[in-house]
Amino acid sequence: MNHTEQLTYREAMREAIREAMQQDPSVFLMGEDVGHYGGCYAVSKGLLQEFGESRIVDTPLSESGFVGAGIGAAMGGMRPIVEVMTVNFSLLALDQIVNNAATLRHMSGGQLGVPLVIRMATGSGKQLAAQHSHSLENWYAHVPGIKVLAPATIADARYMLAMALVDPDPVLIFEHVMLYNRKEAVPKADDCPAMDQAVVRQQGSDITLVSYGGSLFKTLAAAEALTEQKISAEVIDLRSLRPLDTQTLFSSVNKTHRLLVVDEGWRTGSLAGEICALVAEHCFWALDAPPQRVCSQEVPIPYPKHLEIAATPQVEHIVTTAKQIVYR
Repeated sequence: MNHTEQLTYREAMREAIREAMQQDPSVFLMGEDVGHYGGCYAVSKGLLQEFGESRIVDTPLSESGFVGAGIGAAMGGMRPIVEVMTVNFSLLALDQIVNNAATLRHMSGGQLGVPLVIRMATGSGKQLAAQHSHSLENWYAHVPGIKVLAPATIADARYMLAMALVDPDPVLIFEHVMLYNRKEAVPKADDCPAMDQAVVRQQGSDITLVSYGGSLFKTLAAAEALTEQKISAEVIDLRSLRPLDTQTLFSSVNKTHRLLVVDEGWRTGSLAGEICALVAEHCFWALDAPPQRVCSQEVPIPYPKHLEIAATPQVEHIVTTAKQIVYR
C-alpha cells in the first residue's frame, strides 16, 4: 500500500487478521457472523471468500462454547482469533476466560499454555443501550494470567494483533465501537510500539491526562482546548490495561505534578481508580493536587442519544475537571 493512502480502523484490523492468516496456517478466526455476514462490524468482510470455511468459522450463539473451543484449539497447537460480538456477550464466556484460559498455565505448573487472542467490541456511542454499550475492560484487567489491550490508533489496530498472536498466554483486545470508522494515513509497523508500552500522545507540563481506547480522542480534544486556555496537558494513551506501563505514567506525573484519568467504565471499582491509587502510592510527594477521574455515570448506558452522551465522559467535562485541578 502507498503510505499516502487512508485506512480505517476497521480496515486496519482486517489487514492484521489477513496478514496473520497468510503468514501462519495455524491461525484461524471464529465467532458469531464472522464468515458469511462479514462480521458484526464488518471487520472480517471478504475473509471467508479468501480463506474458506475451515479458517473463517461461523459459530453458534454460544460464547461459552466457542470460546471454550478456542481455548482447546490453542492448547492443541493452533493460534485461534476468537471474536466475541460485544463485551456484554463476553460475560457468557466469563468462566472459560477467567477460570480456564487465565489459570491453566498456573494450574498445570507451566506444562500447558493458552496462546489465544479474543477480540471484542466495547464502549458506547452507537445507541445500543444497556445491552451492548458498556466498558467492562477493567473486569478482565483485574485478572492475572491474561493480557488486556485497547488499541486506539490505526497503527495499533493494524499491528498489535501480530504481537498478541506470538504471546504464549491469552490476550484480550478491546475495540471501541466508535473507532471503526476513524481514518488515518496507512501506518508503518514502526508506528506501533511494543504492545505493553504506554505512549505519550501529546507532551505537556501542567497536568497529565491518562486515557485509552475510545476516550483517547476526546482526551486529546480536551488537551487542545486546554492549550487555548494556557494549560499545557500531557496525554498518555495506556494501550495496555494489563500489564500497565507504570514507568511512563509515573514519569509524566513526576513532571506535571497533577493527574486526571478519563475512563468510560463506571467510577466505582474503575481502572481509573486503580491508576489514581498507584500514583498516590508512588508519586505522592510529587503531587500538587489529588488525582482525579472522569468516568461514566453509575447507570446502565441509556438508549436516547442525549442521555447516552450525558452518561459518558465528554470533552467539556474533561476540560472543566482539568481546570479545577490546575487552578485549585
